[in-house]
Amino acid sequence: MARLRRRACIALFLFTLFIFGTMMGLRTLKPSDGFSDLAPFAERGERRSVSHEAISRPQAATSSDAKAPRPPVYYDLHIFYYMWYGNTHFEGKYLHWDHVMVPHWDPKISASYPKGRHSPPEDIGSSFYPELGPYSSRDPEVLEEHMNQLRAAAIGVLVLSWYPPGLADDNGEPSDSLVPFILDAAHRYAIKVAFHIQPYKGRDDHTVHENIKYIIDKYGAHAAFYKYKTSTGRSLPLFYIYDSYLTPPESWANLFTQSGSHSLRNTPYDAVFIALLVEEGHKHDILSAGYDGMYTYFASNGFSFGSSHQNWKAVKAFCDSNNLMFIPSVGPGYIDTSIRPWNNHNTRNRVNGKYYETALQAALMVRPEIVSITSFNEWHEGTQIEKAVPKKTLTRLYLDYLPHQPNMYLELTHRWAEHFNKEKEQWLM
Repeated sequence: MARLRRRACIALFLFTLFIFGTMMGLRTLKPSDGFSDLAPFAERGERRSVSHEAISRPQAATSSDAKAPRPPVYYDLHIFYYMWYGNTHFEGKYLHWDHVMVPHWDPKISASYPKGRHSPPEDIGSSFYPELGPYSSRDPEVLEEHMNQLRAAAIGVLVLSWYPPGLADDNGEPSDSLVPFILDAAHRYAIKVAFHIQPYKGRDDHTVHENIKYIIDKYGAHAAFYKYKTSTGRSLPLFYIYDSYLTPPESWANLFTQSGSHSLRNTPYDAVFIALLVEEGHKHDILSAGYDGMYTYFASNGFSFGSSHQNWKAVKAFCDSNNLMFIPSVGPGYIDTSIRPWNNHNTRNRVNGKYYETALQAALMVRPEIVSITSFNEWHEGTQIEKAVPKKTLTRLYLDYLPHQPNMYLELTHRWAEHFNKEKEQWLM
């Protein structure tokens, strides 16, 4: 009997201890416990570091998310951008993804290589395959995602490949009507837009005069329209002129020098005009033409005098002594054999990002005011930093960024943008 009472006492003690522990536990619970995974920033937002992915979703551009912090962008980092792509959903046919295989100028060499066009969506005119597939530049979701990626890469200025209204390259269609949508999308992400005037039939100093007036009159008042602050404190538009060497320097001088016959200087259409440097002799032509600076565009080191990293120091010295701006162009690699199958000797392997970093380091060594990137989405020449994915079809095996993720070059650009910004601060000191 005594043993039974002892057991009853022990059981009662344990039950009392359990009740006491449960009551104390309930008292320490807060209303938010059990729900913090659904609202991770509810109470700790100020102390949490927000990942780039979380702040770069398309929704980040909406009014409800506009107050969320986003990574900074750097307006001295420019990137060349193309809006010439089309697909069956938006244009009723593929544009540029079906790029023709360009024949070699020597018929004997050309005969040894394939001819014809690519056949999307499985076979596209690129050695890489975009994560978004063969998209249309008219697709609002694509445009939003592109701005999202540019913002994640900390790039401040999108340099838009541009043809006048009604004109296009041989593989595309007129696209000036897309400019307002690009400006609006860029503005939502605090990105600015400059213009890269492409060569077209009949382009000369007179037609470019009209092009500049058209662009400034139509787009110059937009909040996303890029303006460069000069050393005198003026804020002027900046224009890149591709293949500028096709027009004689004396013709450009009519437009870009103070005494030119139809000069833009000190008019409402004055701007900063940047010429393409290809051959060494172009330096003096660019100077006499009245340009404000030069850029190199090509992402293939050694392809031209201008694109060769070893020449940038001398080019920068020439520019400094003649009050010109030097904008070196860097790229992650180069491969255009999907559209120029005979051009394998100009291929530059990405080497898992090492080629890109080497180019960026070479650019920083000459202390430029601006660095340009070739490119965001020139898929034909394999210079894109846009997201690419592995893909294999019955007839094609595409290159990719493995073992890295599709956003590898966006992240790499972001790191170097921050490095460039810190370097510039030291140069100024």
